[in-house]
Amino acid sequence: MYLEIVTPETTLFNGEVKSVTVPGLHGSFEMLNDHAPIVSLLQKGQVILRGVDSKGELSDLLKKQADGVMSFDITSGTVECNKNKVVILAD
Repeated sequence: MYLEIVTPETTLFNGEVKSVTVPGLHGSFEMLNDHAPIVSLLQKGQVILRGVDSKGELSDLLKKQADGVMSFDITSGTVECNKNKVVILAD
């Protein structure tokens, strides 16, 4: 699925991933290919990307945890998932 992570300052990530886990208001949840459409508020926590395509546009703010796994800390934001495209607007 295609993922885009945008902050007020910059675009942190543009590219393909296998899954993304976000800190929702009622707990973390994961989105995979063919996830049902969703719009949700996000709270302080960690966004975790798995199966990161190395051809994607990466920011130095993303922390590498393991092979193909990266993370990014946020204080708040929103996420929208629709038709295998996920857009995260993060603070």
